[in-house]
Amino acid sequence: MPPIMNELVLARSEGPVGIATLNRPEVLNALSAEMIDRLVETLEGFDADPAIRVMVLAGSERAFAAGADIGDMAGASVVDMYEKNFLARWTRIKQIRKPIIAAVSGFVLGGGCELAMLCDIIVASETAQFGQPETNIGVIPGAGGTQRLTRAIGKYRAMEVILAGRCLSAREAFDAGLVSRVVSREQFLSEALRIAREIATRPPLALKLAKEAVLKADELSLSEGLEYERRLFYSLFATEDQKEGMRAFLEKRRPNFRGR
Repeated sequence: MPPIMNELVLARSEGPVGIATLNRPEVLNALSAEMIDRLVETLEGFDADPAIRVMVLAGSERAFAAGADIGDMAGASVVDMYEKNFLARWTRIKQIRKPIIAAVSGFVLGGGCELAMLCDIIVASETAQFGQPETNIGVIPGAGGTQRLTRAIGKYRAMEVILAGRCLSAREAFDAGLVSRVVSREQFLSEALRIAREIATRPPLALKLAKEAVLKADELSLSEGLEYERRLFYSLFATEDQKEGMRAFLEKRRPNFRGR
């Protein structure tokens, strides 16, 4: 896939890995409505492309995203927000079926933190700072910050981050369970790509269903989640990749997964 260039999102692919890079460096990648629209289109394009198995979403070394673009919302009324359904586009990112790895560095604040939490794995530069400072401007997180952050790091730490505007360092975020791994500033993107390439060697249908099952763990009781997982597990026995994977294991060779 050749690079797609516009002023807001840069998209390219490296083999089976689709890479989307936020590109508003002059405002620390503040997430305007137009930028989120372009990002959603890019991710949905990768999701529909059979050649892509995993995605990486990155910002710059200085900022993954420092929050939403306040200019989009400052003068809005309640009616404006409801009628425009301002946050509906974020739901479309949640519906992406292929794995998404966030490669973050520097500021990961407000909408930027919420966007990272919509991804499935977060690889952080040691300079990353995570926060939900919305109460500073008279609102609260609205794209999942109160819900996903609480599930990730627990009620009491989430309360301090959201109510007091405290930022978590990359190491604190890792220790709290928000971040998958912390690497140097020079390695955060290359490490995310390394993990993406490893994931891309695995069967595409199993990856999608594994992601689906893990996400359901936040929504279902344990007994419901176990039953949901069992049904997905059984369903994979209708796929060619299951037959190929188990046969390759028994024959002591590398499997050739085809997404069927």
